[in-house]
Amino acid sequence: MRAVIQAVSSASVRVEGGEPRAIGPGIMILLGVRDTDTLDIVPKLADKCAGLRIFPDAEGKLNLSARDLGYSALVVSQFTLYGDTKKGYRPSFIKAAKPPLSVDAYELFLAEMAKHGLKDVQHGEFGAHMQVSLVNEGPCTIIIDTDEWKKKE
Repeated sequence: MRAVIQAVSSASVRVEGGEPRAIGPGIMILLGVRDTDTLDIVPKLADKCAGLRIFPDAEGKLNLSARDLGYSALVVSQFTLYGDTKKGYRPSFIKAAKPPLSVDAYELFLAEMAKHGLKDVQHGEFGAHMQVSLVNEGPCTIIIDTDEWKKKE
């Protein structure tokens, strides 16, 4: 799985032009699922995202997490995180997971995020057309690829 996590002062998503689903300070997570992923990695990824220390403490060091601060999360599914651009100009998305794996992983991730003491977990809808807005704080953006966790250093 891939997650792009951004520290935000605010973020929102509109699904199919509907009312915005918004958060104040917290984390914006774009989540992609790979065709070789399994659901057992989802709880660890959710814990990692909620616990990432990407917010400044009193000394200005990135030492606090959204969980520590009681902040919110906004999660949006993003299959394009697995776009392969090796050939030509049109990305290939062959490595992106298809339903049911992609939907199951996304829904499980949302459920796991709700267990981590965040103020609120808002989300988009899998497969829907969405407009995402955010104000990146810092800016601070972290990319997690769970395939990297499998590699030996």
